[in-house]
Amino acid sequence: MKLKNLLLPLAMLLPVAAIAQSISQSQIEQFQSLPRAQQEALASQYGVDLEDFQSSRQRNQRPRDVQVVERTESTSDEELAQTPRDKEKEKKGQQAAEKNGGLKPFGYELFRGSPTTFAPVTEIPIPSEYTLGPGDVLRIQLWGKENQNLELPIGRDGTISFPQSGPMSIAGLSFDEAREQIRKQVSEQYIGVQASVSLGELRSMRVFVLGEARNPGSYSVSSLSTITNALYVSGGIKQTGSLRNLQHKRDGKLVGTLDLYDLLLKGDSSNDNRLQPGDVIFIPSVGRRAGIEGEVQRPALYELESENTLEDLVSMAGGLTPQAYPQRINIERTNEDFLRIIAEADYTAAKGKSARIQAGDIVTIPSISDITGQYIEIRGAATRAGRFAWMPGMRVSSIINNLDADLTPVADKRYAAIVRTDDKTDTISVLNLRLRKAIQNSGSAFDLLLEEKDQLLIFSDAGKVEGGEEGREFTRESLFEPVLRRLKSQATPSSPQKTIRITGPVRYPGEYPMPASRQLSDAIFVAGGLKDSASLYHAEVARYTTDENGIGKTNILNVNLADAMAGNGNLALQSRDRILIKSIPEFAKTSTIELQGEVRYPGVYTFRDGETLKEVIERAGGLTDNAFPRGAVFTREKLRRLEAQRLREAEERLQGDLLGVRLEGDGLAGESADRAQQVEDLLEDVQSSRPVGRMVVNLEAVVNNEDYQAIRLQDGDTLTVPTIPQSVTVFGEVQFPTSHLHQAGLTVDDYLERSGGPTRQADESRVYVVKADGSVMLPEKSRWFGSRSQQLEPGDTIIMPIDVDRLNQLELWTNVSQIVYQIALGAAAVGNL
Repeated sequence: MKLKNLLLPLAMLLPVAAIAQSISQSQIEQFQSLPRAQQEALASQYGVDLEDFQSSRQRNQRPRDVQVVERTESTSDEELAQTPRDKEKEKKGQQAAEKNGGLKPFGYELFRGSPTTFAPVTEIPIPSEYTLGPGDVLRIQLWGKENQNLELPIGRDGTISFPQSGPMSIAGLSFDEAREQIRKQVSEQYIGVQASVSLGELRSMRVFVLGEARNPGSYSVSSLSTITNALYVSGGIKQTGSLRNLQHKRDGKLVGTLDLYDLLLKGDSSNDNRLQPGDVIFIPSVGRRAGIEGEVQRPALYELESENTLEDLVSMAGGLTPQAYPQRINIERTNEDFLRIIAEADYTAAKGKSARIQAGDIVTIPSISDITGQYIEIRGAATRAGRFAWMPGMRVSSIINNLDADLTPVADKRYAAIVRTDDKTDTISVLNLRLRKAIQNSGSAFDLLLEEKDQLLIFSDAGKVEGGEEGREFTRESLFEPVLRRLKSQATPSSPQKTIRITGPVRYPGEYPMPASRQLSDAIFVAGGLKDSASLYHAEVARYTTDENGIGKTNILNVNLADAMAGNGNLALQSRDRILIKSIPEFAKTSTIELQGEVRYPGVYTFRDGETLKEVIERAGGLTDNAFPRGAVFTREKLRRLEAQRLREAEERLQGDLLGVRLEGDGLAGESADRAQQVEDLLEDVQSSRPVGRMVVNLEAVVNNEDYQAIRLQDGDTLTVPTIPQSVTVFGEVQFPTSHLHQAGLTVDDYLERSGGPTRQADESRVYVVKADGSVMLPEKSRWFGSRSQQLEPGDTIIMPIDVDRLNQLELWTNVSQIVYQIALGAAAVGNL
């Protein structure tokens, strides 16, 4: 049923194919895949000339790709059971590679994989000696008096059925012989007709790939297939198989052998014999191997022949690289006592090249060492860092002749260092280079002569390095670090380490190589120069010395820095000297006070050390006529920070007390909840309050009373002088905290009554007044405030505190009273601003 479903649409298309070109390639290929007998039956049924249809298709289309190599059987259950063992062998092969220093056997990747198709047979040139047999198809084109295209398959009896002339026996003939025989017969039987003969589809044949193949078994291959074609279809050779002794057998006899190294290394396929039906390709186990690594083109494990020399192994590895050092080649091998030993060979000598290579040898080709001479090196913030050729007479300007083009934007163009190596002692020294002067004065004394192997260090300028990382690796600290380490390691008792340390107001304080001149001015130049805060009159040099008994001690040498910088000093630096550059006391330090409010010229004033508040007010033109000096608010930064600290501590204590209230558990849930709410409200007040840092001063006395204590100013002080007030403020536990217009004759109780009186939580016995100048009047400490009939002044603030006795069971009285007092002071001060 399925066959009919396939044939019916194809059959319907056949008449169309004879007269049109609309039939698709896939439909033609479906028809072509049918057996020849079915094609002829369909063509006869629908009146189509099969030969014309095939000829038309061949003229308009490329020959389709055909499968010329495929395995004849699917993987059996037994083969599947062997797969884990094969994987285990592969794993062991990888472990063996690790034991050989990571070297892998050479050449096994070439045939790895399982392709099923190769180039189409119609595009492969047919050799003239190809022997025809059953299954081959001959394509014959007749032209002249009669034109016709024929495809004649060779039957099992070895004949082809030639139209109108009967069968012709051609099996066993070569292609050339068959072609001549067909041409001769056509010329004899068809007058005025000539024939062109070509080979169409090829027959397939069965061969065997056995031994150490990746997928051993029986395969159907094209009649033109060779040994390597069969190796491809079998997936290649296992790493346990030999690449140098593939055996080609026929009827149990050895026909020939194939050395794949000839193909891989030389491209020689002369021994890649063509297969015949029933042939066997046997892959024996791998032979002796030796490894080669290092400076060769193809480091790997190579299979050896009977006798191999070092030259043969190097040749198989592609030869030496230009970086190879051939005079001392290491050969690691196993001796007669089964111990690994190392032998050496000189590959530049004939004896070394002819050294015998044994199984298991590992040959290591070493590299030549780095450049050892005739160079100078630039490191650091240069656009072209690296090594450059050195020639006698070369100067710094020979390799850096443009500060902008040859240095990076972050480079320090004032200073560079030359690290010089002494070939005789293998010690280093450091020369300081005034880079800008060297480049601008080419050939002068500043433009130092370079010697072989000199290192020129170009440092970055910290002032040019922005937020990124560019330039940070070229600081003095990073580039000098290996130099200092070398200087310290080469120090001896007769030649102490030549390092110094400089601290203080220099651009780059730190440890440096001691200048060759031993001058203090040069040491400061290396450190980037003095900052403007440096004192030119005082510097110290701490020097470590030993006394006559060999006991170490430190001496302090005072230096006039101005003389030293001018070159007039006679101090010569010594090993491990520590230079301290002193700063100008109070350098560039400015102290300011801000005057706000009712002063004649408000603003930020800079004051001298020891200047008083009165003097600054006089500089500001004094107070205006509307000034209210008794209500002035004087704040100090130091007090503000102290007040902020106390508020933080109060907040922490309240948080702990709040937790205690919640965990009290006295059975009176309502009272406990009320106390918790009171503490929470107080905590919110603390968190929302801001420190003021107010210091109580009598500004009126400061300005007018010569005997009043002078107030010495500090940096960050602020004085705010308000206008004459007209109000009295009531804060705290009253019904309506607010400000009231001051009226002469009204007392504390009068103002409290105007604010609605105390709340239920108020403590009426502890009412106090914050005066306009910030001072606090408590009833129990004031003789005149024995009752609340005391009259108030404008700017005063009445504080009604909370009744802390209600929370006294948790010992909160001290905490709460201090907090309320602190908040009240801040509120009163802010209210007067």
